[in-house]
Amino acid sequence: MLYTFTLIMKTDIFDLRRLLDEKETAFLSPRGTPSRTAVRRRPDPTANRDHRQNFAIDADRILHSLAYTRYIDKTQVFYLVKNDHITHRVLHVQLVSRIARTIGRHLGLNEDLIEAIALGHDLGHAPFGHDGETYLSKLCQAHGIGHFLHAVQSLEFLEHIERKGRGLNLTLQVLDGILAHDGEVDLPLLRPEKALTFEDLDRRLEEKKRDPSGRIIPMTAEGCVVRLADTISYVGRDVEDAIRLGLIERRDLPAECVEVVGDTNGKIVYRLVVDLISASKEEDFITFSPEKASALIRLKSFNRERIYFNPLIKTEGAKIESLFEMIFHRLVEDLQAGREESPVFAKFLIDMAPEYLENRQPAVVVRDFIAGMTDEYFLRLARQILLPSYREQMFV
Repeated sequence: MLYTFTLIMKTDIFDLRRLLDEKETAFLSPRGTPSRTAVRRRPDPTANRDHRQNFAIDADRILHSLAYTRYIDKTQVFYLVKNDHITHRVLHVQLVSRIARTIGRHLGLNEDLIEAIALGHDLGHAPFGHDGETYLSKLCQAHGIGHFLHAVQSLEFLEHIERKGRGLNLTLQVLDGILAHDGEVDLPLLRPEKALTFEDLDRRLEEKKRDPSGRIIPMTAEGCVVRLADTISYVGRDVEDAIRLGLIERRDLPAECVEVVGDTNGKIVYRLVVDLISASKEEDFITFSPEKASALIRLKSFNRERIYFNPLIKTEGAKIESLFEMIFHRLVEDLQAGREESPVFAKFLIDMAPEYLENRQPAVVVRDFIAGMTDEYFLRLARQILLPSYREQMFV
């Protein structure tokens, strides 16, 4: 240990990355993704001359992005609820990261890659959770720009909107994991796709836009772990939130699920994590055991019926949808008329790089602007542009 520390102290800080790469090669399992295999869309001298490994750089870039900052007021399931203990998206992505890194450590996978995918996987969510995604998707289709999908929008932010339109130039492996993270799909066994290129990523992106029901499997084992950890992180947590709000009682949980995975979030997470590690350890895929997979699918079905589609949590849905429609149409009109005082100019397009503005029709710009809003900013903007306001002096 003393020898290793002395060696590090005598080594140029930028050579530490080479030492970390060598150490990583010895630690990773054959299905792990070495940091040295990372591929970026554009040459990146900053990333190449850095003491951090490639996927660690990506995790830091995501963590310091404006989109990540907005997680703090992005709804997970329950919106317009005054309760400080209800899960918001910022907590959700942290839970996904922690759970996935624990699994990855036991399977010999790259934890930096896992963390970067986990932190970035929900950046594209619109305000008001999946309901907001549905409302925005209807408007996008009506304006001829296709479906709105939060996984696709996450890549839009990371590649085309962050850094005022210049993007973060993240690695292919991270972007692929984010695009393919769909934890809502009941697919308890995932085998990584073959190694892909940026051309493959762009093709998969366009296919997903055309057919949202199409399934995309991550190209890395790390991406597969994040996808399943996404489900582990929310299924029990949503139960706890629903109980806290009086929507369900713990005794309502299906008995067959309780017997297999437990009746609290802590038990559910622990048993599913242990099961996933055990079932995947000697395989070339990431999977749950048949017993746990069946219980998990049943529990997700219970959540959909009793929580996600429960009319009691959608009492304000019609109002929110109306606001989406009015704001969307108003901002499109502002762009078409060139009203530079409009928030879409003053808050979004100001100082935007020319590469973002090229060939972007107004509906696309408005989609990007609204998708980046927090719940509170959306409501504040609605009041600002849709409601009349008093003036101190009417005429001069």
